[in-house]
Amino acid sequence: MTTTSDPLNVWEHAARAFELRAPDPVRDKADEDSWRTPGTLAKRLNPATVQTPALDCVDAALERVRNTPDGRLIITMPPQEGKSTRVAKDFVLHDLKQRPWTRIVGASYGQGLANRNGRSIRNTIKSNPELGMTLAVDNGSASEWQLDGRDGGLVSVGIGAGLTGRPADLMVIDDPIKDRKEADSEVYRQAVWDWWTDVASTRLAPGAPVVVILTRWHEDDFAGRLLAAEDGHLWEVLNIPAQADHDPEKGETDPLGRAPGEFLESARGRTPAQWEAIRTRVGTRTWNALYQGRPSSAEGSMFKRDWWQRYDQLPWVQREDGARVIVGHFDELLISWDMTFKKTEGTDYVAGHVWMRRGADAFLLDRMHGRMDFVDTLAAFKALAARWPQAVLKLVEDKANGPAVISMLARTVPGIVPVEPDGGKEARAAAVSPLVEARNVWLPDSELAPWADDVIEEAAGFPTAAHDDDVDAMSQALNRLILQPLLEGGIVTAEDLDEELADFGSYVP
Repeated sequence: MTTTSDPLNVWEHAARAFELRAPDPVRDKADEDSWRTPGTLAKRLNPATVQTPALDCVDAALERVRNTPDGRLIITMPPQEGKSTRVAKDFVLHDLKQRPWTRIVGASYGQGLANRNGRSIRNTIKSNPELGMTLAVDNGSASEWQLDGRDGGLVSVGIGAGLTGRPADLMVIDDPIKDRKEADSEVYRQAVWDWWTDVASTRLAPGAPVVVILTRWHEDDFAGRLLAAEDGHLWEVLNIPAQADHDPEKGETDPLGRAPGEFLESARGRTPAQWEAIRTRVGTRTWNALYQGRPSSAEGSMFKRDWWQRYDQLPWVQREDGARVIVGHFDELLISWDMTFKKTEGTDYVAGHVWMRRGADAFLLDRMHGRMDFVDTLAAFKALAARWPQAVLKLVEDKANGPAVISMLARTVPGIVPVEPDGGKEARAAAVSPLVEARNVWLPDSELAPWADDVIEEAAGFPTAAHDDDVDAMSQALNRLILQPLLEGGIVTAEDLDEELADFGSYVP
């Protein structure tokens, strides 16, 4: 009888213990697949990980951007559907396993959240030796750590923090805006943008990819500004809405191949009824922004795109001196101005509208629009007044540059009336929105005035769009033309409408 206490058998037993395994294609393929994507890695380390079609789509997009020199990717998904964990944690860990030399910068709206992400990844490395990674003993804080014997590691920062001396081979920005309060603050949105342009983007190594993961809050949020920038066309956008809202007739598709109206298969197990309940609870504005990834909805929010009436023949003629004169009868004609404070890239535009009322209908006839300093605004004001001499009344909101414009022009341009705004922008717009819904508001056809489409787009995005100057000018005009007369008892009768429409004749389509 032989035992392992025999010296020869002890050596034979040890040799067999260290003997290489025989190749097993099935076993080896399964082992390789378990590290293949951030999702499969997460599943191997935590069998309770839920993998949805949306997260499959995210994994594929992450692989594309990592293999694209200077790749740029924006991922938007509803809250609590696993996007931050997948990108800010699983993807970072997966990239370090695949490329242990990668110097990664992870950023979030606050240092605390950034540290939590960094600590979670660091602890996963410590507790899972099968990853084949160890941390450098002298570099293991939550905010900054490095792999032992490698250049790769993670620096975690809050938005606004410095990155001097820290080059990035990969940058992941997770939720740069915390909540609605920050999103609605132009000051904060500008601070996030300044940090990107002045700090973060300057630390990117040649070829470094950037991934931004967020829920949308505002058209002018970080994702909105990235897409509006000169290099916005370089960013791939993966928007996975809670409910598929694409239009197949326009050639639109859903990233998950869903039918229009179909809800997301939720990582949290939400049912269609629960999605519907969320939509009802949060309201249209929040649903469109956070859950659909569209701060302005496809059809519009307060002002639906299909509410607007369009006319295709000009109700005015132009004289030789350039002045425009209305053809036929009209009840009122006015110019409405929305001013701004100064001419900068981040401010609203100046908008001047010419509106006419016939009966119960209001017609937008002309528009001046642009970023203007004070001198430019004065010139535009006088030019629009000269173009429409019949528009004696000129409404100017009594704020921003309005009082200064009134002071400068009151003695040379007649009919300037200051308007004290009553309530906030949203309240004033909501007061006139029923007029648009009732099809009493007419804009020129696109062939007559291409700018009319811009007015519709801004109104569709209101109140979450980056700019609201056209909406303010319109609200001010419609309030004076229609709402005030109604409140004062100037109700238009059916007979009045018949006469007005007859006067307008062929100009109404």
